Amino acid sequence: MKILNLIDRPDCLEEISTWHHNEWGYLNPGKTLETRIADMHNHLKGMPVPSTYIAVDDNDKVVGSASIRITDMPERPELTPWLASVFVESSARKNGVGRAVVQKVMQHAREAGVKTLYLYTPDREHFYKFMGWQTIEKLVYHGANVTLMKIDF
Repeated sequence: MKILNLIDRPDCLEEISTWHHNEWGYLNPGKTLETRIADMHNHLKGMPVPSTYIAVDDNDKVVGSASIRITDMPERPELTPWLASVFVESSARKNGVGRAVVQKVMQHAREAGVKTLYLYTPDREHFYKFMGWQTIEKLVYHGANVTLMKIDF
C-alpha cells in the first residue's frame, strides 16, 4: 500500500467524492455530489490546507482517503483545521488503511505548523482515541450524535 497526495492521482477525485457523499451526505444537508466534487478540486491546488491523501493498494486501486480542511463544522468556526473524510473502501477495512491515511494527514499537519487538529465522528471515537485523540464533547450535529475530538502536536 502507498499513501499519495490526491495531486498525484487526480483521476480518483470523483470516486472518493462519491464515497464521501454516500457515507456522510446526511451530515451535510443541501450539499450535492456535484458541489462536493467542485469543493474537492480545491485539494488539487498544492496548498497545505485543504489537502487529501489517498491509500492505493498494490494493484494501484484507491482504497482509502483522509483530508485536512479549514473547517468541517461551520458552526464551530473557532476550531481549525480539521481532519475530515476518513474513509476506507469496505474490502480494505481492518488492514491498517484508515490508520495509515490518518497518520499521514497528522504528519502533514505537523509539518505545516498546525498546533491542534480537530475532527468529529459519529461512530469511530475509539479508533481515534487509540491514536492519541482526545474527546472535547459529545453533541448532536444535523440530527446525528457525534463526538468532537482534537489532537495537539
